[in-house]
Amino acid sequence: MKLLVHGAALATGVATAVVLGPATIAAAQAPFGPGQPGQGLGHAVFVQTDNPAGNQVIVLSEHNDGRLSEREVVPTGGLGAQASGSAVDHLASQGSLVFDPSHRLLFAVNAGSGTLSVLSADGRDVSLQQVLSTGGEFPDSIAVYGNLVYVLNAGGTGSVTGYQVLGEQLVPIPGSSRSLGLDNTNPPNFLESPGEVGFSPDGSELLVTTKSSTNAVDVFSVGPGGQLSASPVVNSDASNVPFSFAFTPNEQLVLAEAGPSALHTFSLGAGGTLNSLSPSVGDGQTALCWVTPAGGFYYVANAGSNNLSAYSVAANGTPSLVGPTGVVASTDAGPIDMAASANGNYLYAEAGGAGAVDEFQVNSDGSLSPLGSVAGLGAGIEGIAAD
Repeated sequence: MKLLVHGAALATGVATAVVLGPATIAAAQAPFGPGQPGQGLGHAVFVQTDNPAGNQVIVLSEHNDGRLSEREVVPTGGLGAQASGSAVDHLASQGSLVFDPSHRLLFAVNAGSGTLSVLSADGRDVSLQQVLSTGGEFPDSIAVYGNLVYVLNAGGTGSVTGYQVLGEQLVPIPGSSRSLGLDNTNPPNFLESPGEVGFSPDGSELLVTTKSSTNAVDVFSVGPGGQLSASPVVNSDASNVPFSFAFTPNEQLVLAEAGPSALHTFSLGAGGTLNSLSPSVGDGQTALCWVTPAGGFYYVANAGSNNLSAYSVAANGTPSLVGPTGVVASTDAGPIDMAASANGNYLYAEAGGAGAVDEFQVNSDGSLSPLGSVAGLGAGIEGIAAD
């Protein structure tokens, strides 16, 4: 099976905001009555369709047993797209749909129209507030820290562009766009496009994985006004195809390497340099591309093996497989991005090939107990977030 990944694009100039009127869509009734098992808790899981004819966000109610049910579908006002050569992960990225709990906002990329959608997600109502240009091609990942939002464009030369949150709107930061200097097309090839953009735990740096384009993690410093350094520190990762990442409570970088299907940990040093804390630890599966923390463990999706593996990370940053093999669950076809519930008790795995979201309970030993699956969401779903 082919390896699944995404790309980056050039952002030129200041992004132009196109403000759309609120398009509130009435919430569907939860299928459980008051007091019955499975009664809704008010939390939700969000998935986007990435449909080239019109992108949408599917809202799934999270119930008190960890199971999900479809509640509503909200158009994003933009178009989805597919990376060249992609199989089950058409954006080939992590973080294409992000929930911001402090502002109760949901951010979604529209790779086919080069735009970023802002949706209000307060209570049971989800409504479209704004659609903005990303200033580049094929946006595929979003980073949020405080009042700052950065989007990664994955086509052409690749770029990142910044915004500030103002109420339920985003305001472009003048002069915030930075080129990644890549040599991709639009749409980009899934293996050569950048995989994820994200902030360091203290918000002082912005990280971008470039996958096989340069096999590096680029680190920009973030200034007081949200402006980035003129160029990033480029941290080479050999030929490991760095795809996605998370951080430990000790602020260590946990990097998913698609090439060897392995997890690799680093410390983030002064000036944006990465220092390896241990050798890469593989799980023996195919296309390990995504990593999500839940319940103190780090779960990875193996798109080519249709399963999930789990790691623990010691205080010194050394990763170890959970159990004898690390494999903790089978999934529907093509597991890609994942999201954990707010309390960390449940993990939701998006199966792009099957058009489903698989539900799991996170156990104290890192194992996963399957709870079921929400099917019929459409093959090619892309991006998942939980409130």
